[in-house]
Parts: sequence; C-alpha cells; structure tokens
Amino acid sequence: MNEQHDSAQRLIQLEEVYGAHDYHPIHVVIEKAEGVWVWDVNGKKYLDCLAAYSAVNQGHCHPKIIAAMKKQLGKVTLTSRAFFNDQLGPYLKKLCEFTDMEMALPMNTGAEAVETGIKIARRWGYRIKKVAPNKAEIIVCENNFHGRTTTIVGFSSDPNSYGDFGPATPGFIKIPFNDAKALEQAINPNTVGFLVEPIQGEAGVIIPDDGYIKKIREICSKNNILLILDEIQTGFGRTGKKFAFQHDGIKPDILLLGKALSGGMLPISATLTSREIMMVIDPGSHGSTFGGNPLAAAVAIASLKVIEEEKLAENSAKLGDYFKKKLKEIKNERIKEVRGRGLLIAIEFKKEFGLVRPLVEKLMKNGILAKDTHGYIIRFAPPLIIDEKTIDWAVSIIKKTLKEA
Repeated sequence: MNEQHDSAQRLIQLEEVYGAHDYHPIHVVIEKAEGVWVWDVNGKKYLDCLAAYSAVNQGHCHPKIIAAMKKQLGKVTLTSRAFFNDQLGPYLKKLCEFTDMEMALPMNTGAEAVETGIKIARRWGYRIKKVAPNKAEIIVCENNFHGRTTTIVGFSSDPNSYGDFGPATPGFIKIPFNDAKALEQAINPNTVGFLVEPIQGEAGVIIPDDGYIKKIREICSKNNILLILDEIQTGFGRTGKKFAFQHDGIKPDILLLGKALSGGMLPISATLTSREIMMVIDPGSHGSTFGGNPLAAAVAIASLKVIEEEKLAENSAKLGDYFKKKLKEIKNERIKEVRGRGLLIAIEFKKEFGLVRPLVEKLMKNGILAKDTHGYIIRFAPPLIIDEKTIDWAVSIIKKTLKEA
C-alpha cells in the first residue's frame, strides 16, 4: 500500500514539476473509469460527480462510442478540410437534426466554438445588419464563463481569468445576468449579438428567473440582434432537456456546443445557426486543421445516438429532481441553498462557515469526486446514466461528510 501511495505522490509531483500550474486539482490520481465510477492508482473507487465539467454525460468509456472510435481509427483519422471525408457530412446532418438548426461549423474545443460564434455574429453585423466597419458590439453577462482565449477572458468578470492578460479585446459590453431590462438598455445601433449561458455553470449553477430566456429572445428579435447561446456545459441532456433553451420553448440564432458532443473521447465542438447567417462565412475566412476530422465525426455520431437511444435527457430530468429532493432533505446549518436543473446541481454554503475546499477534500476521502467553485459552492453533475440507488448512496456520503466536518 505504501508503494501505491508513493506512486500517487510521485505522479502528482511529476505534474507539478513539469506541468504549468494552471489548475488546482483535488489530490486523487485517476487511472481507470467506467460509467459513473472512476478508480485511482491505489484501486479505490469514487463516484464522479463532475463528469469532466459535463463532457461525459454518456458515462465514462461508453462501449458504443468506443466501438465507433476504434472502427474509425483503423480507417482514417485526419484529412484536413482541404478534402471531403466520408464521415463529416453524415455527422453535420445528424447534429443539425438533433439541434433543429440548419447549418453547423465544426471545431474542436468549446472556446473555439465561442470564438466562431463571435466571428459569425460580427461578420453578420457588417454584411447583413450594415453596422459601420469595426464598430460591432456584443453584449455579455457578468460572471460569465465562455472559455480561456485572449478575446474571451477580456470580457470575463473573474480577475483570475483576465488578470495581466490585457489589453482586452474591444467590442464587448457587460451587463448583469438575469436582467432583461439591462439588456434592453445596453443595445445600441452597433449591437450585433447577446452572448449568454442559459444557466451560469462556472458561476455556481446560477439559474435565471422563469421567463428570462423567453424575454431575452423577444428583445433580441425586436432589436435585430443575434441571440448566441453557450450550451457547452448545459447541452446534451444535462438540464433535463436536450438543451436548456428548450425549457423555455425558444430557439437561439447561434448555438455553441462542445464537451459531451464527444462523450468525453476527444475535443469536439460546433457552432450552429441558420443557413442565411452561416453563409457570411466563406472559404478562407475561418477553419481548423482538426475541426470536422473523420475520427471526431464518427465519435460524435455515436455520442448523439447514445443520448437519444438511452433517453439521457429524460433520465437527467427524473434523476435530477430526485437528487435535488434528497439533498434538500439534509438538515445542516452550513447549507444556504440547494439549486439545480436536471443533473446540474449546486449546494451553496453559508460564508460564515468558511471555504468549502476542505469539504470537497473530505468528500474525496469518502468516495465522491465533486468540485468547489466561487469559494462557497459545490457542484454535483454526475454522468446522466446515474440511477436512484447510486444517488441514495451519494446523499448518505454527503450527509456523513457534513457531520464529520
């Protein structure tokens, strides 16, 4: 056992010595995963309640997705978009039908999907809306999280994200989240879009008031600006619908997707919109060597089929309500609020009891991997294949951990 412990410490030290310190991980070294469970190098089993920030909604190492990946690995993995390949067209058709959008632009990471959405909105503003050259503005929300590129961090509210990375890219106006009136007041003739998360995940699972999403859709339509929804974390069943915007019966002008689009196998993202809007992108104006590669396309098709065939959105709705109900039954003076939608759930703790990082570390020791955010919030977002029995076990461990603390 000491040798195993030494091995874990050695692996952690290797990362800390040779890797950039851009994360502050919980001290667990994972070497195997299946479904909702992961195992460390000592063979200890944990329930994964982060799901790689919702990238493994289908569960770790889903056999159908792995089979599709292996099959494609033996054929061709990368052609670049200089040529057509036999997987991309079927994938784009499947994705457009799955989302009820007309056209998709394939990329790799979620941040790339956001950058693509920004470029499309700006070009639409100049070519279709006729905004004056280099004057286009996009409205964003405070406490947003849309990625880590230089442009994106420039309109972040988090000093850890934007500090000493300036100067910020111009053309972005920040307003409070969940404030439709602020959106109306921020719009001017140069406004081309409103970029927003339907639920702010990284901010601590901040759910807007009922009617907010419908109202911003109305405001964007009335003022001829594009509603750009970032569903990179909330998409593919996470909130109990295929996409969070469906809870409000609306449709965005531009939809940004990533993470669970690959079932956690490799980076796959996409930006989707209408045919009219997408046609502002012409050859040479945007692209990616790996975006739309045949391996990614084959994996994404399998990932989408798993979500449909296993009814993961429906499972998320049912099990999310169950998980939330059980968490709300916990009586503990430290808990301020339990909130969530589907299997995107947060417990916010009262600030007077201190930071929750030690709680997260105690949860890890007791067999649950979760993540703290903004000091006082713990997120619980397991793979969507979780069942009631596992949730009952998780709630018992959370209760036990709170008592120990």
